[in-house]
Amino acid sequence: MGDTQDWAASPGAAERARSVLAAAWSCAVTAESVREEYVGAHSVTEDGGVLLDVPEDSALHTAALCAPRGEPGAVLEFADVAPVPVRRRIRARLWIAGRLSRDAGALRFRPARVVLRLPSGTQAVGLDEFAAARPDPLALAEAQLLTHLADAHPDAVERLTRLMRPESLHAATRVVPVAVDRHGLTLRIERTRAHGDVRLAFHAPADDVSQLTERMHALLSQAAACPRALQRHRADGDR
Repeated sequence: MGDTQDWAASPGAAERARSVLAAAWSCAVTAESVREEYVGAHSVTEDGGVLLDVPEDSALHTAALCAPRGEPGAVLEFADVAPVPVRRRIRARLWIAGRLSRDAGALRFRPARVVLRLPSGTQAVGLDEFAAARPDPLALAEAQLLTHLADAHPDAVERLTRLMRPESLHAATRVVPVAVDRHGLTLRIERTRAHGDVRLAFHAPADDVSQLTERMHALLSQAAACPRALQRHRADGDR
């Protein structure tokens, strides 16, 4: 189930893909019928290429040595996982197909096709657009920002529900922050057997954490003049 707001700005597909790539801590690699999973083993070049620092006796290094021209085809898979505990924590999946080559003891991956899957659907991302895009400026800080908001400021989260349409909060049992980027904050509305997401857009993009603080204060000030919607609809749902 999905809940939406008409005015919810969001990142484009290429920026979203680069944000997933930048923030992911692990990846799965499939090459020459070999599939391996690595944690903390990849880094990203400015144009979206990937460097894999894996053991030289790994199956991937063997595949690179044995493949014609030493460049086996490969697929890298990254998952974007919500940092707060909610249903369906996978917010996006990113697949990048391309070729591996040896580079000073590491493996260099050159993308040839990029596919991003979001809850709204799956789409291919153009290589030029992917290479030129930059990650969201809050991508690397997002996990800490969201967990702090959820754990230390539940009162602020509840106040923000006043900005939602009343019908979005029908039978809500819990609302938690599930994503944030320079364009806005996404709240997850949980119900007994379903859930939905609502984005609250900032009045202007936030290019760093200090600007994010100002944007959040603006949302909270806007919410201060609204009715206490979450409490009212919780009571309605319990009848």
